[in-house]
Amino acid sequence: MTARRNGPGLTTPGGPGPSAPPLIEAQELALLRGERVVFAGLSLAVPEGGALLLTGPNGAGKSSLLRCLAGLLPPLSGRVLWRGEDAFADREAHALRIRYAGHAEALKPSLTVAENISFWARLWGGDWREALAALGLADLADLPARVLSSGQRRRLALARLLLGRPALWLLDEPTVGLDHASVARLGAVLESHRAKGGAVIAATHLPLPLPGARELAL
Repeated sequence: MTARRNGPGLTTPGGPGPSAPPLIEAQELALLRGERVVFAGLSLAVPEGGALLLTGPNGAGKSSLLRCLAGLLPPLSGRVLWRGEDAFADREAHALRIRYAGHAEALKPSLTVAENISFWARLWGGDWREALAALGLADLADLPARVLSSGQRRRLALARLLLGRPALWLLDEPTVGLDHASVARLGAVLESHRAKGGAVIAATHLPLPLPGARELAL
């Protein structure tokens, strides 16, 4: 596994000093799926305002790594740290400080766009109207989710990232189904999140609008 920088680093105003621990760090992780070791000896660190792209062929373990960092899959060995402490010592707290956006969009087809996202807003907090506007969905708020295109459904799922203001976004192929304009909207959302000190780890086969992101090739 290799890591390389895609561009110049992003300086976050008011961010942590040089001695501050990373927002999230993995040390010597190994993960077992079925009878197969997906990866072993994997380490990474992402600071506040940072971004990491996970790349590699299908089956390399990108999605599994995201689920492990989210606390959904236990590692075979190694550990995950949050600001230098065991990330999973308080799993409820960890669930609130991260947001995982996987392949499943988790939408109720019979509910409207507004009803779908307002449900999560009641759980996590945040302004669901602002979230819809940021992803270009405000005009679709009264439509049932079943009539949305695949790209619109993807944007609605991504709008949940903006609820509750979690510090770390874990994204699995976030641009699937998105057109160029929607990718640009997502880029603005990612930039705003990082400017506020948030971090992003994304698995992708395609370029993402994440200036200064590091790359971990599995």
